[in-house]
Parts: sequence; C-alpha cells; structure tokens
Amino acid sequence: MPRPETDPETGPPAREKVSDPAALKALAHPLRLRILRHLGAAGPATSTTLAAVLGENTGTLSYHLRQLAAGGFIEDVPERASGRERWWRTVRGRDVRRPAPSELTPAEQAVADTLDRLRMADDMRLAERFISGTDAAEGWARGSRGLSHLTREELNDFHDAYLELLSRFSRGPEEAAPGARPIALRWFGVPAD
Repeated sequence: MPRPETDPETGPPAREKVSDPAALKALAHPLRLRILRHLGAAGPATSTTLAAVLGENTGTLSYHLRQLAAGGFIEDVPERASGRERWWRTVRGRDVRRPAPSELTPAEQAVADTLDRLRMADDMRLAERFISGTDAAEGWARGSRGLSHLTREELNDFHDAYLELLSRFSRGPEEAAPGARPIALRWFGVPAD
C-alpha cells in the first residue's frame, strides 16, 4: 500500500477511511496495538528490535506484524532491508472508523467491542498521565474540555474538522522536527444528557 505523501502545494493528503471489519480485526489485539504505538512513536523497526522493546519473541512478533500488514496498517521499508531482516513502519494517513452496528455481524460486533475496550484502556492510561501533571509541568501536555449544543450533522462536521487539523499536524518520527516528541491526541464527543 503506498504511503500518502504531503504535497508542498496542496498540503497533507486526504485521510484514507478504513471501516472494513476484517481490517479492524487486525487491530483488536493488545500486542498489535502496542506494536503500532511503538512504530508510530519510535519509527521503523524489525521483529528483533520490537521483541527486545516489547518483551515478546520474534516468532510471535512476526505473526502479528504480518496480520497488521494484511490489514494495511504497517508496511515494509524496502530501502532498509538487509538479508532476511525486514523493517516495518506504520502506514500514515489512515482514518479508522467503526462501522455502524447495523452493518456488522454479531462476530464482527464482538471484534469492534474488543477493539473499543483495548483503545479505551490505553486512553485511560494516557488520562492518568495527564492528571499526574508531570508532563504538563514540563510544558508537554495540553487539554481542553467544552460543551456545545450540536445537531448530528454539526457533530459530524466538527469531527471532520478535527481530522483535517490532525492531518495538518501529523508527522511521523522520520519527518519530525528536532526536539519533537510523540504526542498522543484524542477527541471524542458524546451526548451530555
């Protein structure tokens, strides 16, 4: 799968929407989410380097890397290959969206629910870090909360505007400016009543 590149004249590429239940199934595993998080934060890696960082064996990691590649979430880095060693990187510019429940079979709904629970557990860990204040004291944490009365269409427009903003500031470790750190960004909107 080709990597979307930023065009200096038109700006960031459009985010590719991913809502295929089979692709989402590739994400619904805790180790795969850890792999994606590491590749997104640290950049390309091999199964050997990932094994050392994540405390798993290379055979297990190779299997999960193939599953993520089949789902289109990671790709080979051919220019870094040497011998049998394969380097992997995240595929940037993907907008992973959960299909409507009416579009899912019961088995696919169970997978989507598992993915939601895994992501929420990760989000709670991030929230705990935010609350601890250490990163904020160093100037590395920002947050905002708000309340608005929106129609469903306006909520969708807000979401799309957020994705455009995210795309504008989206950089991987290879494109990051000196001194940049990986920053986890989260947004969700739910009815308050």
